[in-house]
Amino acid sequence: MRTLLTQPFTLHDVTKLRRAVAEQAESCGLSGPRLDDFVLAVHESVVNAVEHAGGHGFLKLWTVNGVIRSETTDQGSGIPDDYVDGRHRPSDLGYTGRGIYLIRRLCDTADFQTSPLGTTVRLTMRLPRGFELCTRQRMKRIRVSAGGHPPGRFTA
Repeated sequence: MRTLLTQPFTLHDVTKLRRAVAEQAESCGLSGPRLDDFVLAVHESVVNAVEHAGGHGFLKLWTVNGVIRSETTDQGSGIPDDYVDGRHRPSDLGYTGRGIYLIRRLCDTADFQTSPLGTTVRLTMRLPRGFELCTRQRMKRIRVSAGGHPPGRFTA
C-alpha cells in the first residue's frame, strides 16, 4: 500500500483538494475519462460531507494491488437508506440527490458505510496495466556506519 494523500478538509479546501486528487491519480496512470470520472466521484464525496455532515471531513487516497482508492469520512448524522441505494436516477427537476447516484456510476466500486455517528465512502478505480509500480512502496536508502564512540556503535 502506498499512501498518496491524507488530509482533513472544510469548504475552503474543496478546490485545492480536487486538484491534489487529480494530480495524484494522474501520476498513477489514470487519464482521460477515467481520470475525470474518479476525480469527480471523489469530489462529490467531499462535497457531500461538507454540505450534509457538518462542513468538514477527512480524505485519504492510496494505491494498492493495481487500484487507486479514496476514503472520505465524516461525523455527520448518516445518509438515509433511499439515497445510499443510488440505483434510481434522481429527477431531472430535483435540486439534490445526484451525488451518490453519480459516485456509483463513475467508479469501478463505491462502498458506503453510514450510521448516526458518521459516514465512510470508499471509492476504487483500477489503474492501467503497467502502473503497478505506482502501487509499490519505494524503498528508502539509508546509510549505516560502524564507527563512532564507543567503537562498534552503529548509526543510521
